[in-house]
Amino acid sequence: MPRDWRFATPLSLSSAPVSLAHVTDPTRGVLYPDRLPTFTRLPPRESAAELVSWFWIPQWDLPTGVESRQPILGYPAANLAVEVDLAAADGETPTVTSGVTLWGATTRASERVLRGSGWAVGALLRPAAFARLADSPGDLVDGWVTLGGPETGAPESGESTAETLRAAVSEAMPDVDAAVAAASAWLVERVGGPTHEGRLANAMADLLMTDAGILRVEDAAERLRVSVRTLQRLAHRSVGLSPAAMIRRRRLQEAAQRVRDDPDASLAAIAAELGYADQAHLANDFRTVLGLTASEYRSGV
Repeated sequence: MPRDWRFATPLSLSSAPVSLAHVTDPTRGVLYPDRLPTFTRLPPRESAAELVSWFWIPQWDLPTGVESRQPILGYPAANLAVEVDLAAADGETPTVTSGVTLWGATTRASERVLRGSGWAVGALLRPAAFARLADSPGDLVDGWVTLGGPETGAPESGESTAETLRAAVSEAMPDVDAAVAAASAWLVERVGGPTHEGRLANAMADLLMTDAGILRVEDAAERLRVSVRTLQRLAHRSVGLSPAAMIRRRRLQEAAQRVRDDPDASLAAIAAELGYADQAHLANDFRTVLGLTASEYRSGV
């Protein structure tokens, strides 16, 4: 993670796209990487770089009766996913389910249970896109809606319909590059270019998700040259979480990765490195969000 950004000048709000894909470990947020099915993470097309941080594409083909549990500590952001799932109980005819889902940001770890065979093409949305796809991002925290349903409040017409997205991505798969191109084009058509506020929200998310030197909301507000209150309102309107919650999620993702990747590092040292007041605060974050202690997580990896 880039630690020298804390000394940089305030982030630019120009139209130049800023992608997080090149600064983010592909397993960040994945609590048990060894359990992953085939998993690909790709950057968006340049035209959609202000709308999507990256695309994530799992593919799986499991024997009948076998399931794969995938615990995830998600990024403080929304996801748009096209999913096709072919599953069957023993001796039954497989049932195909597919759809387009808009998932809000999460406040706790989640789990997906994979069965049968299938794939998903998901986009980790940048705030500029999410604010245009959902009337009230805060209402989707820890929840989801079918895109185009009455809950989203966003009208659909022509090439921007969710069915158009589902069909285009389904036709492209298993060519993941073609699927990313199709989804990128759909998002540009559906969302359009970001507003000035959308670009400010993107800069906020980039800062909070990548800069380990940002430990307080006041630090982020100063870097972005806005008031703390403005930053809080911006986060609520474009992400649904508070800036403080976004900082805590980034730190917990980093902590989980350190606990997993460096078995010799003490929990006290990890807590100090990541700016926790003490080991007890790190332990409390693990219990509250993951439902287990850091030691239990380390022993189960």
